Amino acid sequence: MILLDGKAAAASIRAETALEVEKLNGRTGRKPGLAVILVGDDAPSHTYVRNKERACAETGIRSETLRLPAGASQDEVLNRIRALNKRPDIDGILLQLPLPNHMDSRPCLECIDPAKDVDGFHPMNMGRLLQNIPGLRPCTPSGVMELLKRYGLNPAGKRAVVAGRSNIVGRPLSVMLSAKSAWGNATVTLCHSATPEVATLFREADFLFLAMGRPEFVRGEMVKKGAVVVDIGISVTEKGLRGDADFASVSEVASALSPVPGGIGPMTIAMLLRNTIQAFEARL
Repeated sequence: MILLDGKAAAASIRAETALEVEKLNGRTGRKPGLAVILVGDDAPSHTYVRNKERACAETGIRSETLRLPAGASQDEVLNRIRALNKRPDIDGILLQLPLPNHMDSRPCLECIDPAKDVDGFHPMNMGRLLQNIPGLRPCTPSGVMELLKRYGLNPAGKRAVVAGRSNIVGRPLSVMLSAKSAWGNATVTLCHSATPEVATLFREADFLFLAMGRPEFVRGEMVKKGAVVVDIGISVTEKGLRGDADFASVSEVASALSPVPGGIGPMTIAMLLRNTIQAFEARL
């Protein structure tokens, strides 16, 4: 079985990114700038933002984090976004989710300049994805596709099943997999909580993508022998971080499997760096 090592792949991408940043700085006299807005005290969000800050420091991308208290108003967040939209030294804006319960994330995400939307969540960028027009893509699905490319695992012409229909992962990933492109052209089934007999669909998949947030739900007997399994789900359990796949049993039947942690998580941050460079270059 091939272990899809996202940590190693992400390290290679960061090294490539550092070289790109150095060249851009030499050509333009400045480095790409990324601004992150973090609201509240959600512990996983704080950890994730620290990882982003370290990745930016490693690659030479200039980053700044705006930390707001949990009691901040939505208008305050919107005003911060509008100010960042106007700043010429900021190429990418990332609003860390989830927001506190009293806030609505939709108007905040829609307020971000689509050209600076390095998370790829703005409706305009989602629309460009749907129409297969180049643009800023959501980072986690992009990280999945990049990891497949790095291991030479092409879903074209294969049966792909995506479990999870979130706008952050499942839906955009299903579009990428089915797109008319060299690394798309898969026949895709999108499963969700209302899908009956999901195990039957799982066993038909050549490529199985798990983004449910149900720890160790998928066991080896639910997976087609020789399938590529990409575990995107992550849950905090008494045993530590766990993915949607039971690693021990699934690894016995899969031809390739991504671990949790160390699989898609590092790739998400790596693709955020790439998006920041893409946004920088588009504004030259």
